[in-house]
Amino acid sequence: MRPRVKGEHRPVRFGDGWIRIGGKVFGIAAELRDPDGAVWALLERLDGTRTIAQIAAELARRYPSHSFDEVSSAVERLVELGYVEDADEPECVELSSRQRERHSRGRSLYRWIDLKRRASSWDFQVRLAEARVVVVGVGGVGCTAALGLCMSGVGRLHCVDPDVVELSNLSRQILYTERDLGRLKVEVAVERLRAANSDIEVTGESTRIEDVSALRRLTVDCDVLVMVADQPSEIRDWANRACASTRTPWVYGGYHGPQVNVGIYRPGAGPCYECARLAEQDREALRPPLDIWPSAADGTVNAANAVTAGVVGNLVAHAAMRLITDAPKLRLNCQYGFSLATMDHSFIAGLDEPHSDCRACRAAG
Repeated sequence: MRPRVKGEHRPVRFGDGWIRIGGKVFGIAAELRDPDGAVWALLERLDGTRTIAQIAAELARRYPSHSFDEVSSAVERLVELGYVEDADEPECVELSSRQRERHSRGRSLYRWIDLKRRASSWDFQVRLAEARVVVVGVGGVGCTAALGLCMSGVGRLHCVDPDVVELSNLSRQILYTERDLGRLKVEVAVERLRAANSDIEVTGESTRIEDVSALRRLTVDCDVLVMVADQPSEIRDWANRACASTRTPWVYGGYHGPQVNVGIYRPGAGPCYECARLAEQDREALRPPLDIWPSAADGTVNAANAVTAGVVGNLVAHAAMRLITDAPKLRLNCQYGFSLATMDHSFIAGLDEPHSDCRACRAAG
């Protein structure tokens, strides 16, 4: 191994005896104490031109207070922490030169956000290329999510939606234009996604989901289900149960006006979506509303535009790719929320244990 600090994690030395590595990103960056300059000298030598043994020998000679074994362990520790990679990594044969050029920036992003030792820095892109994702609903959120997955290199993408393009869709559903009015959404979406990335397989079907079995059929042969349809009202429960039966990871996304929400679930990894919904019902039962003010005639429409729908869709795609690549290390089996009204309020809602009344968890065993 010829260890090399990842370019994205290049260190910075300060005058107070500390070194920062990993950039300025919360959750990734770290600070290292360097009272005698040995740590900085070590990092300077992690340029991919030396072996660990050569680095340890040089540092042990220059800093006798640090033994050969101590320096070797320090290098191994930086590798394990994800800041250092092997400059001698093997050539990626799973991806073509065209794919590697197309996704070079994505590779750099994953090198930055991943803090785990990997055999190849292309590992993430290979996983995406080998994945099959089903997107149910190509509306406001689904259009952006599907496009994000497509452009990021997910190898097989299957879109499901029963509707046609309407004028009111065009303010937030980015795959459609005025020329598409009256056409099946799936038909247009498949065309646009294929045009965006001809290296992947994109398929679609104009199907209305009406029960759990329809979703179970879709999840049998996919790596991640993206549930971004909002009708009928039970559809997320159906997705939860279908994915529990097929052990398929899944994500969902939506919005409550300016509050965007994304859920990410891996069956068997913790409490499921239904557990969270039942827990929310328990909380609401402690303070039930006495009355609800009659809403205006248009109060039931989705309050969204291209920006809010796009934020949710991109976060949904990010969550789906986390399930595929195992990076970044986001918490699973929970819901993430973020307020676009204030831009300073976010939350994570999840349970530590399954809900005692959850039928989905009981059925899954």
